[in-house]
Parts: sequence; C-alpha cells; structure tokens
Amino acid sequence: MRHIKTALSLSAGFAALVSFNPALAQSTGDQGTSEGEDSNVIIVTARRQDELLAEVPASVTVFTAETLARTGIEQADEFVQLTAGVTIVSGTAEAGDTQINIRGINGARDAESSVALVVDGILKTNTAQLNQDQGTLRQIEILKGPQGALYGRNAAAGAIVIQTLKPGDFLEGGVKLSAAEDNTYKASAYVSAPLGDSAGFVLSGSYNTTDGFYRNSFLNNRKVVDDQETWSVDGRFVAELGPDTEVDVKARYADLSGASINFNAAFHLPNFAGTNPAFFEDVNDHPFNYYSNIRPTNEQQTFEASVKLTHDFDFATLTAWALYADVDQELTADGTSADFARYTFPGATQASIDASNSCIGTTAALTGFPVNQPGFIGTSPVPFIFDPVNGSTFGPYSPTTCDGTQYQIREQTDISAEIRLASNGDGPLGWQIGGYFLNIDRDVGVSLGADLGQGVIRELFNDPNSANPTSQLFADNFNTNVYAVFGSLDYEVSDNFDVGLALRYDIEDREVSSQVPLATDPITGTPINPGQAFGAIPDQSETFKQLQPKVSLRYGLTDDINFYANWGIGFKSGGFNNQGSAAIVDQNFNQFIGTNVLINDIFRKETSSAFEAGFKGSLANGRITFDLAGYYTDVDDMQFFEFFVGGFGLLRVVSNIDEVELYGLEFNANAEIVEGWDIFGSVNVTESEIKANASRPNTVGNKSPYTADYTINIGTQMVAPIANNFDLVMRADYRITGPTWFHSVQDNTSPTLFSGLLPGSALALPAFVGDADYSITEREAFGVLDVRFGLEGDNWNITAFADNLLNRKYLNEVIPAIEFGGSFLSPGDLRRFGVEVGYKF
Repeated sequence: MRHIKTALSLSAGFAALVSFNPALAQSTGDQGTSEGEDSNVIIVTARRQDELLAEVPASVTVFTAETLARTGIEQADEFVQLTAGVTIVSGTAEAGDTQINIRGINGARDAESSVALVVDGILKTNTAQLNQDQGTLRQIEILKGPQGALYGRNAAAGAIVIQTLKPGDFLEGGVKLSAAEDNTYKASAYVSAPLGDSAGFVLSGSYNTTDGFYRNSFLNNRKVVDDQETWSVDGRFVAELGPDTEVDVKARYADLSGASINFNAAFHLPNFAGTNPAFFEDVNDHPFNYYSNIRPTNEQQTFEASVKLTHDFDFATLTAWALYADVDQELTADGTSADFARYTFPGATQASIDASNSCIGTTAALTGFPVNQPGFIGTSPVPFIFDPVNGSTFGPYSPTTCDGTQYQIREQTDISAEIRLASNGDGPLGWQIGGYFLNIDRDVGVSLGADLGQGVIRELFNDPNSANPTSQLFADNFNTNVYAVFGSLDYEVSDNFDVGLALRYDIEDREVSSQVPLATDPITGTPINPGQAFGAIPDQSETFKQLQPKVSLRYGLTDDINFYANWGIGFKSGGFNNQGSAAIVDQNFNQFIGTNVLINDIFRKETSSAFEAGFKGSLANGRITFDLAGYYTDVDDMQFFEFFVGGFGLLRVVSNIDEVELYGLEFNANAEIVEGWDIFGSVNVTESEIKANASRPNTVGNKSPYTADYTINIGTQMVAPIANNFDLVMRADYRITGPTWFHSVQDNTSPTLFSGLLPGSALALPAFVGDADYSITEREAFGVLDVRFGLEGDNWNITAFADNLLNRKYLNEVIPAIEFGGSFLSPGDLRRFGVEVGYKF
C-alpha cells in the first residue's frame, strides 16, 4: 500500500501542475501522444474500429507520426520506455528473446507472449518479431489489460497496434542516417508511389550495426559481447479491385547477425563470504567483464508475407487476411557447467578423456588468469570444494574449456488467417463477428557439447568421435493448431453513454514430439536426455480452451471528461517444456539436495481476470489532457520461466505460479506551458503478491516476477521558430524504473548443489553451508535520461542525441538460477552520443 500512497501523492502533484496554469497543454493518454494535438481529433483503432482517442473506454498510449519522428522511435524497446506501467527485457539471451511486462503480467521465455502485436490489422504470432523493425511507422497504440476478445491470441496483458505507411496518390519518400559512438550506424529509407489511378506501393529498408558497449578480455579485447548487424526490406502493394474492394499485399525479409548470451554470473552464498566476499554479491554491485573462450553468435532470418482483402457492403465491411511467417534463429555460446565438473574427470570413453585433457590443458595454461571474482583458476580444474589448495572456481562462460559449449535453435513457421465482418453504419449499434485459424510448426533444440578446443559444430547432435561431441540434448518439435471465433457489440445508449461486449472462444490443439536419438552421453555414460532413462520419450498432445469475454462502458461526465470502466478475461495457452525436463529437475535437485521444486513437462494455461476504471479528459479547449486509472487483476497459473544449471548442464523450463494478485494506479498528464513548449509526465504504481505457488511453496507472499514497483516518466519538448522555414527542436525524456524482482524466490534462502556436494567434498562441511540467500537479487531503481537537440525544416532535420546522458549503469535483467546458488546478470545500455540527419520529399 505504501506504493499506492506514493502514486496518489505523485498524481496529486501532476494534477496540481496542470490545474495551476490553465494555459498548459498536451494531448491525451500519455507523453507518447503528439504534442499540441487535441485528443478530440486523434483517431485510434483500440476496439477494432476507428474512434476518437478521448472516447475509448480504456487506458491507451498513442505515438503519432510526429512523436515517432521527434523521439527517434523505431522498435518496441524504445517506445515501451515512454509508456507508464510497461517494462521490457529484450535481447539478453538472443535477438528474439523479448518479454514485455504490462501492469504485472509478463511474457515468459519459451512460452507464448502476453502481448499481441498487430501490424496493419494483421496479428503476428511469433514473439521474436516483437522487437524487429516493422517498416515505415505512422502510429503506435499500446493497449493495457486483456485484449484477446478484440485483438486475438496472446493479448492477456495488452496489445501493441502498429500502423505503417500506406501508399497514397502522390510520390513521397525519405531517408534517415545516424552515426554514434561504438561504430554505431543506422540507415533507413522509403519510397511510396502510385501505380496508375487505383494502386500504389511502399518500399522501405533499414540497416543497423554496432560494436556494442562491452569487450571480451580473453579474446584479445574483441567486440563480440553485444555487437550486432541487422538489415531488413519491407514491401507493400495496395490496389483497388473495384469501387468497394481493396487488396493489401505485404512482404518483408530481415537478417540479423551478432552476439548472444550477454551474461555475467554472481554468487549468493553467504557462508562462503568469509573466504571471499564476492561469494555473496549484491547483483547491483557487479562489475561486468567477459572472458569466454567461445565467441557467442546469434543468427536470425525472418521472412513473412501477407495478403488482406477488404470489401465494403452497404451494411458491413468484410475483411479477410492470411499470413505466412518463418523465423529461424540459432546461437552458439560457451557453457555453464565448469563448477560442477561435467567435463573435468576422465572416464571410460575417449570423448570424456579428450574433454578432461582439454580442460586440464587450458586450466594449466591459464592458472592465475584474472577472471570475475570470486572466480579463480588454480593449477587443477577440479572444483575448489574437492581440492581446496589447487582447485578452481570457474563460474559459467569461463576462458577454459572446462564448461563445454552450447548450441541452440528456435525455428518457427506460422500460417494464420482471419475473416471478419463488421458493421459500417452510423447507427447506435455496432457489431463484429469472425473466425481465426493458426498453425505453428516450431523446432526447439538445446545441445551441450564438450569443448575440445576446436570450437562449436552447429549441429544439435555430434557423435562421440567428433570435434565437439554432444553430451546432452533437448530437441523437440511442437505443432499447434488454433481455432477461434469471436464477436462484439457496441451500443451508444445516448450521446454520452456507450457500452460494449466482446467475446472470443479459443481452442488450441498442441502436440510435441522428441527429436532426440536414443544415445548415451559419452562424458557421463548416462542417456543423452534424462527423460530417456526408461526408453524413447513418447509423443504427447494436449488441448487448451478458453472463453474470453470483455465488457466496457464510457460515460461522459461533461463534453470534455469521460468516466470509463472495463473488465475482461485474459488467456495464454499452456504448452510443453522440452521433454525430459521434469526428470532432470527431480533427479538433480529434489532427490539429490532435498528441494521440493515442481516442474512438469506440460505447463498449464494462464488465465487472468482484470478490471480497470478511470477518468480521462481535457481542459482549456483541449490544451490540457489527463488520464487517471485504477486496476485490479487476479492471475491463475501465471506462466514463469526458470533457468536450472548444474553438472547436467543447463535447462530452460516454464512453470506455473498458481495465483498472483495485482492492483495499482496510473496517472498521465500532458500540457503546454506556452505555445511550442510542452511538458508531460506519468506515474504507475503496481502492488503484487503471490497468493499460491505449488512449484515453490516458500515464495507465497512475494511479488510478481519482472514487475517494477513503479515507473515514472517526465519529459519536455520545445519547438522554437528560428527562421520562416525551420525550427529549433529540443526534447528530453527521463524514465525512472522502480525496484524489480525477477524470480518468485526473493527474500528467501534455498539449498543448492553446493549443499549436496559439500558433505562429501574435501571440505566435509555441513550441507547448510552451501545454502544460498536471494535477498540481494532485487534490481534497484534506476533513471535514464535521453535528450535530442536539433534543427527541423519542412522536409529535413539534423539532430544531435544522447542516449542515457547521465551514463546510469543499471541491470537489464537478473535471472536467478536458484539451485545453482547465483544469478545470471545482463547489463543495460551505457551512454551513447550521436547525430542524425533526415530528408523527406
């Protein structure tokens, strides 16, 4: 409740600021809305129909074309940072790895997204596309709360609705170039032209490259930690097939090449701290250094094509579309298993002898090499608890070969289609009805291999006599068919009173088939997948169903102030972990160290019941705008990603948190002090509590993972005429993100693999000495200031910018691996200065 009181105080402060000076102005919803634009003329599609932003019965953030240009926004991780109550983690493991959290509901790795992405009316279904360029942007709408009844699949937390440039009846185009520190260069261009009297096209492209902020000290200070190069091409063709029929065809290709697994590790073992304080490290104090002997790589290719047909009848509009999307990505990286001796001891097979000899050789050559504390490389590759005098502490991603290698793939092909019939009359009743189909064919593989000093072979399975023999493999094919029907009714009871009802029913038929051959790990002599202990892993199938209603109302208190309320059910389908996950967790943790972690090869569907009510409006002839909302959400079986590390290697799984309660307040205010000088601000405070969690019972009472306690946005923009044909434009955006836990385990202790190993080690210590304390894994609050300063003409601009001007060092993500005894940390972006030039015709 202390956070709610803080929100009320901040909201009162913003309200006082607005009411103090009736000349203040800005537009509705959030600081994202274009400055100086009256919300009464901003058109959005928040309910799958064109309507005024001021009359939408929900909290909506809108970024218009003008705002997009003046903020330099191009991708999700940029516009999310300007939106109250929304946070993002993107690209920490790989390019397609994106989780957006809206008001406490988060997307889980390896599960479905919680946020729908709709581009030009077409729903995209692969989470890897959330943070890609989407073409020539013209408007972005961010809707909060469950939107499945209106926008379809995977909209439990909200929806991102994007509109791109549509060809018109005249020639236009533009180019934008920027250069910044760290060899960071961006270029984009587009051209739009008519083709005769009834058709036109848009062709656009982009190219981005950067060396990144961090360097690998072991690999000769190479720029291989967070470097990246991407390019994309988008095409759109629109034609009128008659006076009432339009066809819209789109295609795009994107290619990415860069680094992956941008992590360091921190230990949280308080009983080891007497030996070295770094064994009990607050994640916020970690110094980032990289020493991997394997160059981490990430390759991603995206191709998609769609066609949308629209036909106007006298009474309704028929819209039908089909989408094909194929996203393939792979990564290579160093391994994580060194401290648990997977590749240290020679065994009965040549592969295990070679792995051990390679490890011993690199350890001897690197004795004393300065790695991150508390790591050290002794004369022996044996973990220090077995050899206190000469042993080593490697941590993951070490400069030696002792931690092995990893190779991962995620390949997904989607085929989807929708047909929708919607009323187009001017009467008080509006309606929609339709159906949807989706097929997903997804291959996921995680392969661990012995590092023999010859690099990574990019195959999921390499035989024991190869240069990179596979020692553990999870590989599965997932096939999903989705069927849905939906409809909505919106009724204008009077000029100032609207009610709406929407319904959607989803059926998801899901199947999984293990692709792992019956083979033995050449290092340990056990099955290459622990789930094969009793033979081949059988295929599995499961069906998940859910009805998703949504009810909304708007009541106009005055011509300029509306009260609104809405309630809806959110839904994310359940699914399958890599087959064998439950067995490996049970064998290596529950049976070995006595934990009680419940992981299943099938995780349950997630449902949520969300209520929102608030006021939005404008004052001083639309020059002052505000939006105040309160919300309450109850989530059942919240899907949550967990990362397990041990002598078996690494494991990624999705578990369920049985019940989570979320509630909070959000306030946005936008104003203009004088003509050309705008200020804007917003605050969101979210309270959360885990009410039940059979997977980890000791976490009841903790907060929802990945949920910031609060977000605060403060910004200003000034447009000052310098001459008749150009202006001076200055903009500053300051974002404060509150404290954040990233795991259900928070102010808790837990036994670790060290707890199991210590009694039988050379140290012969009691098991509790190896227990971990996770009270130091909360990311502290941080603020990031972005500024832009430049000249802008009717068709050109030159702008200097500074991202993270104050060079605030912060954590992008913390992934506690509870039974490992530590966390995997990814750093946020540092300060970067640059310049941008643009020209339009």
